[in-house]
Amino acid sequence: MAILNATPDSFFEGSRINVQMAVDRAGQMLLDGAHILDIGGQSTRPGSVTVAAVEEADRVLPVIRAVCKAFPQAVVSIDTWYASVAEQALQLGAKVVDDISAGDDDLDMLPLIAKQGVQYIAMHKQGQPASMQNNPVYGNVVQEILDYFKAKKQQFDSLGIHNWVLDPGFGFGKTTEHNFSLLRNLRALREIGVPILAGLSRKSMLGAITGREVGERLPASIAAAVIAAQK
Repeated sequence: MAILNATPDSFFEGSRINVQMAVDRAGQMLLDGAHILDIGGQSTRPGSVTVAAVEEADRVLPVIRAVCKAFPQAVVSIDTWYASVAEQALQLGAKVVDDISAGDDDLDMLPLIAKQGVQYIAMHKQGQPASMQNNPVYGNVVQEILDYFKAKKQQFDSLGIHNWVLDPGFGFGKTTEHNFSLLRNLRALREIGVPILAGLSRKSMLGAITGREVGERLPASIAAAVIAAQK
């Protein structure tokens, strides 16, 4: 999965794009081996301020339109928790919805996914991005996230949503210790029986153990991705 951020404030400056840059960057990503192009219009880094659906749509829809037109064969994912933004993106050619709230923050999202029948990425987070890293607490982070997705699977099954991917949400309401416990025990989540998405690239958990700034975390990102695949 390659990331295109149609935002002015995503935590890694090198991922930020505008419409003019989007097609060139997407083309290179596909050549480099990306299977999915994940396009978002809202930063969800710790401390970020929530952007309304209208503004998010204004940022992301022109990018999705341009990328889908240039690369109709590409699998484009819309990164949003707003059902209204997801619906418009799907109309423009997006094929996947990537929701950091797993349907918890917009009650219209899951009915939309069920109706459209598209692939859905459901992520776990504790709290909201503005404050999620203030004091995240778990009794057993792996077990609690496993239980969360067991409940989600029941909910999705009842709605007829079967084509979905789970994302444990590295860095979303989790300390460095929580994150590495999750990475060590990623196999436990295979119990759910769906694919697992590990979003680790350049995150603060990697900076915490390497002392590297965001722009210098590529080697750590690759190492973490390899470990995730091994798990």
